[in-house]
Amino acid sequence: MLHLRILSPSELTEDTVRILRDEPGVSGLAVIHGAALRPVGDIVHADVAREVTNDLIEQLRAIGLHRRGTIEIEPVHAWLSRSGFDAELRTPGSSADAVVWAEVAQRSYEDVELNWTYLSFMTMATLLAGIAIVTDSQVLVIGAMVLGPEFGAIAALGVALVKRRFVLLATAARTLVAGFVVAIAVTAVAALAARLLGWITLDDITGPRPETDFIYTPDKWSFLVAVIAAAAGVLSLTSSKLGGLSGVFISVTTVPAAGNVGVGLAFGAAEEIWGSTLQLALNLSGMALAGWATLAVQQVAWSRVSVRRFRALDRRRRML
Repeated sequence: MLHLRILSPSELTEDTVRILRDEPGVSGLAVIHGAALRPVGDIVHADVAREVTNDLIEQLRAIGLHRRGTIEIEPVHAWLSRSGFDAELRTPGSSADAVVWAEVAQRSYEDVELNWTYLSFMTMATLLAGIAIVTDSQVLVIGAMVLGPEFGAIAALGVALVKRRFVLLATAARTLVAGFVVAIAVTAVAALAARLLGWITLDDITGPRPETDFIYTPDKWSFLVAVIAAAAGVLSLTSSKLGGLSGVFISVTTVPAAGNVGVGLAFGAAEEIWGSTLQLALNLSGMALAGWATLAVQQVAWSRVSVRRFRALDRRRRML
């Protein structure tokens, strides 16, 4: 169940209420006339089944409500309502499977913003990965994976391609490239300082590392893991269930590979740099491809659900 809070100009309130009232997936509807000051107008509250939210948003956009007013989408974590239960029964599909594209797009734009926080997390994660490589610690590798913020930007690439938002595509690509470049550069400088202090030797980088050698030895499994992890991650982001994200973060070696590139640059270890760069490229391409494919399948599936809903509503209106 989702809650819509709408600030509607007075001249659009009648159309807004009509759209919501005609939707069987709306279980609660209230209008407070004259309560909105900017824009001058009314406040409309509606409780809607998650499965019908996309269709409602499209109809509200069609009357220009998003340009002249505000549409807020809020999750309802707990509710007691017989009418709400009946509304969900009347809508095809499962609420857990429903993709609210406005919600996904908003999150994508937030995740691709290149800011101090993003660069800080990216740099700290890559530094942690560099330490994991020197100490040959799988625990630290996992910590670096979880700390890295790059998955949001990777998922945004798929959203941009599916919804044809090319500004989002360019922003996501810029954020990914800038984040990895800055993080690798800082890690390389830190590794060079540690080398000068005698904390790290070339043997620490090129010697046997049985716990972390997978970082610079990419193969077909690296690509396959990236594809599966990204598909699971996108499903977690687009559905109402977020439990799969932690598994995604500790499955793909993007940040550890970047850390190994940084450390390798400090020592001029060409084999480490090349292997890790290839690992990073395989992971990023696999995740971007899987994210796009998963979102494309979801869009096609839910467009068919919307068509079935429209036909069912049309038959119901004719019977009335």
